[in-house]
Amino acid sequence: MNEALPDLVAQFTIRHGLFRRERVEAELYELDSYGCVMKTDKVFNPGDTVTLELIMDMPFDKIRAENVQGLITERRKHCSNFFYSIDFADLKSGGDTTLDEKMRRIREVLSKKQSLKSRRSSGSVPGMRHMA
Repeated sequence: MNEALPDLVAQFTIRHGLFRRERVEAELYELDSYGCVMKTDKVFNPGDTVTLELIMDMPFDKIRAENVQGLITERRKHCSNFFYSIDFADLKSGGDTTLDEKMRRIREVLSKKQSLKSRRSSGSVPGMRHMA
């Protein structure tokens, strides 16, 4: 859990009173078909539910998975922020197929980006020496 996932953020809304709402953007550190790990300074408790919008912003396309229901299962404090483990409830029960498809596409693009990044970081130095 060293770096945030590239080009992927989670957005959610927090209510402050009756009429005031705040739109919050948080970084994601892990994502799989069962849940994610999110980092934010907002306080939640295990057992709380949150409705996320996962946004993968790329140069030619933006993939949005809206209304992803999550159950907060764990909270870890790190400095002034919290890492939350979130389980996706709707995706396990086989609910909305368009949401499932968008989540699958996000995970697919994310794994390709991470594999390219790891290949670039591990193979770039010896390749440059070989060229010189």
